[in-house]
Amino acid sequence: MKINEVPQDNLPHYYEGLKKGYYALNDEGKYVIVPSKGWDVDEMINGLAVDEFKARLEETRKAVLAGEKSPLAYYMELRQMIPELLGKTAGIAAFRVKRHLRPEIFAKLKESILDSYAKALAITREELKTVPHNSQER
Repeated sequence: MKINEVPQDNLPHYYEGLKKGYYALNDEGKYVIVPSKGWDVDEMINGLAVDEFKARLEETRKAVLAGEKSPLAYYMELRQMIPELLGKTAGIAAFRVKRHLRPEIFAKLKESILDSYAKALAITREELKTVPHNSQER
C-alpha cells in the first residue's frame, strides 16, 4: 500500500478520535508509518471479535451460575487468559489451575491461593468467589 492509499474512513467507534498507524511505501520505496483515522474493514473485524468475546464470556458466566464451572473460569475468560498464563502470573502450576476450574475443587481452596488468583486477575478475593448475575453487570 502506498502513502496515498492509506484508509482514512474516520471511524471514531473503536479509535475514539485517536489515529492508528499503518505501514505504507513512500515515494522512495521505503516503509513508513502513516497515520489513519481508521478503516471500515478494521471496524468490521474488530466488531466481530468483540461480539465473539462477549458471547464466550456470557456462555462461561451461565456455566458458572449453573454450577458447571468455577468463578475462576469466568475471570480467566474476562481477562483472556489460558491456564498456563494465569498459572505463571499467579505462581500456580497450570495443571492446578485447570483443576481449580472445577467448582467442587475451587470451593475448597485456601485463602492464600484465592489471593494469588485475585492479584493475578486484578480483582478482590470476594469478586473472585462469584460472578455477575446478569451480563450487564461488570
